[in-house]
Amino acid sequence: MMHGADVVAMAYRYPTPNAAAELADAVDASLTGLAQKHMRRFIAETAPLTLGKWEELHTATLDLSPQFVPYVGHVVWGESYRRGEFMADLKAAMREAEVDLGGELPDHIEPILRYLAAVDEPLNDLIEVLPGAITTMTQTLSKASADNPYRHLLAATTVIAQDLRPVTIGGKR
Repeated sequence: MMHGADVVAMAYRYPTPNAAAELADAVDASLTGLAQKHMRRFIAETAPLTLGKWEELHTATLDLSPQFVPYVGHVVWGESYRRGEFMADLKAAMREAEVDLGGELPDHIEPILRYLAAVDEPLNDLIEVLPGAITTMTQTLSKASADNPYRHLLAATTVIAQDLRPVTIGGKR
């Protein structure tokens, strides 16, 4: 069984021929509650698309002139020195957790989700900024394309982010 954050991360990847079926299997096996509900909606709206149409939707939503920026640090700090510090900290933490960036910057939502699945105690800076960044991403996508299926993916990401809590003294959450 996969970690819920890993399952949601799968959906941010560029679509492949078997992506919808693999994602549906992972959602059914590993997610429950609201995260599962949002992911099933995402799958219901993307699975009927041809691979070419899904690729176009993915690219239009996340890559070229994206309908929302999937980079947490950019959403929070823009192109500032603080984003650079955040990315350096994330990169080091991801390297330590053996999370492959998959060609993305460390503040991209997909490797961040895989990082969250790999560690018990994520960086405090990430815990602090992730929920607000996802809210901003969701608002931006809603304004750009209110019926975009990726809104369901962002909703599932919100559920994952809401479960993050900083570790207190003694290692108790």
